[in-house]
Amino acid sequence: MTSARIALAALGTAVLGACGGGGGGDSLEWVGTVIDSAGVAIVSNPQEGTWTQSSRWTVVEDLRIGTTEGDPDYQFGQISGIGVASDGRIFVLDQQAAEVRVFSPDGLLENKFGRPGSGPGELGAQGAGPLLVGAGDTIFVPDLANQRVVRFSPAGEALGSFRLDLTQGIPLRWEVNDSGRLVSHIRHFPLPGQVAEPDTMDAIVERDSDGTILDTLLSIPAGRTFSVAGGRPEFHFFSAEPAWALAPDGHILFGVNDDYRIGMYDHAGRLERVIAKDFERQEVTGTDEDVFTEALERAWTNAGVPRAALSQLRSAISYEQFFPVYLQFLSGPAQSLWVQHLNPPSNLTEEQRENLNPQLGFGMGAPDWDVFDAEGRYLGVVTMPERYQPLRFVGDQVYGVWRDELDVQYVMKMRVIGVPRAGGGGDTGAVPIGAGG
Repeated sequence: MTSARIALAALGTAVLGACGGGGGGDSLEWVGTVIDSAGVAIVSNPQEGTWTQSSRWTVVEDLRIGTTEGDPDYQFGQISGIGVASDGRIFVLDQQAAEVRVFSPDGLLENKFGRPGSGPGELGAQGAGPLLVGAGDTIFVPDLANQRVVRFSPAGEALGSFRLDLTQGIPLRWEVNDSGRLVSHIRHFPLPGQVAEPDTMDAIVERDSDGTILDTLLSIPAGRTFSVAGGRPEFHFFSAEPAWALAPDGHILFGVNDDYRIGMYDHAGRLERVIAKDFERQEVTGTDEDVFTEALERAWTNAGVPRAALSQLRSAISYEQFFPVYLQFLSGPAQSLWVQHLNPPSNLTEEQRENLNPQLGFGMGAPDWDVFDAEGRYLGVVTMPERYQPLRFVGDQVYGVWRDELDVQYVMKMRVIGVPRAGGGGDTGAVPIGAGG
C-alpha cells in the first residue's frame, strides 16, 4: 500500500494499535497501523520489519531425500507433489515415473505404488499432481491427462477415482482444508468448439471425497496470463494473477499479485482482515523479455512442439509493463504468512537461465520470503536455500523440492527456528490471524 493510500484510509479513523512484533522481547517496535473499516481490520505495514539479528527466524535443513546415482528408488525425475501423513511419513509423487513413493519420517523408503496408464490405480505420466493427504490419510492425486482424481489408501491400495469435468472449469491448484476435504481453484477456459465468455470469474471450491462440489468458497478475478481469442492462444506474461492459501484454522488467504494486499476470509467467505505492505513495482526490461522468451521456446521444443509452430506461438506472446509484486504465499507456523519475492529473469545467472522452465511455473521464485505474524504485522525476511522451492508447511517444518547444480531433484525438509510458542519464552501473545480486529 502506498503512503498516500494509507493517509487517505487513516482520515477520520482511529488507529487501534502499534505494538511490538512477534519473535522476542528485543524486537523493534512495529510502526504500522491497524484500522477498523466496517468491521474489517486493515493492517498497513512499512517496508521495514520488527526483527533484529537475534530475534529473526531462520531455517535449517532437517532431512534430504534423493541421490544422483545408486538406488533408483531414491532418484526423482519430476517431483510434482509432496504430502505428509499424520504419523510423519512422507508421500512423494514422481510425475515422470507416474508413481508415489512412501518414505519414513527419517527418509527411508517404505513403499511405492502407482504406474503409468489410465486404469485403476494408474496415473498419466504428464500432468499428474499435486499429491494431497486428506481425512484418514487418504491420498488424492489429480490427473489432468486422464481427466480424473485418483484415490489411494495410506497403504497404497487403489480406492477408485472421480472424473474432472473440464467443461465446468480446469483446476489450477489444489489444497486440503482443516476438515480434510479437497479445495480446488478452477478457471474456465474455452475448449475446442466453445466460445470464450468475457469477464468469467475463477472460483475456489470445496469438494467431497467423491469430487462433488459442496460449496464455492470464493469467486475471484481470473488471471490474464493465458487466454484464447478467435480460437488462437494468447500469452500475456507477468500479468496479475490471483494467489491464495489455506490457513490451518480454515481461513482463506487471497490476493491479486499486482498489489501487496492480502485478504483473509472466514469459512463463509466474509472478509475479516487485510494485510498490506508498502512496495515498489519493478519494470520489465527488454532483457527480461528476451530471457523469458528463450526459456519458453526451449520448453516448447523439449515438449515436442514442431519448429514450424514456434513462430506462431512466439507471435502470441506479449509482456506486462511491470512484474507482479510477489510470486506466491503460504500459511506458515504460528499462523504466520509467508510471501515469496520474485526474481526477474535479467537477475538470473547463466545457469539459472538455462534451468528456467516456465511450464513448471515461472521458475523465478526468489529465496527471500516476507514473513508476517498472526496479526498480519510484518516481521522481516527469511532466506531459504538457493534452488529450493517450498511446497507446504506442517507445523514448524516446511517440505519442498531442492535442485542441485545438475538440476537433480531432492525432497528437502527444513525446520523454522525462532517461532514463538504459546505460553513459552518469547511469546508475544499475538491473536491468531482472523480472530478479529
